[in-house]
Amino acid sequence: VQLVESGGGLVQPGGSLRLSCAASGFTFSSYYMSWVRQAPGKGLEWVSSIRSDGHTDTYYADSVKGRFAISRDNAKNTVYLQMNSLKSEDTALYYCATSSGLPSRGFVVRDEYSYWGQGTQVTVSS
Repeated sequence: VQLVESGGGLVQPGGSLRLSCAASGFTFSSYYMSWVRQAPGKGLEWVSSIRSDGHTDTYYADSVKGRFAISRDNAKNTVYLQMNSLKSEDTALYYCATSSGLPSRGFVVRDEYSYWGQGTQVTVSS
């Protein structure tokens, strides 16, 4: 199983980035896909999830609702996170992760996730 994130970088406040997570080694379409982030010196924070099996239900943390959009392409085994109107507080290492069901939308429970990527760094700074 592999999850490989990409698309991170340095961006000014108000800017945009699009993260990608390419998956392999499992039945991608059968799993919920999520983005989880970890800011410097802080714990893991759930950001967003998207449902599996052809459903399009999406879920967002209040801190990113209206600014971030999660999507998936099951033909490409890839999940995306479009991040707009970025703020300095969005600076973090962003991980994609899989789960068989909708994960907790608050405190991150690692056991709820099956696989994790290695993360991609997003830095929002002027």
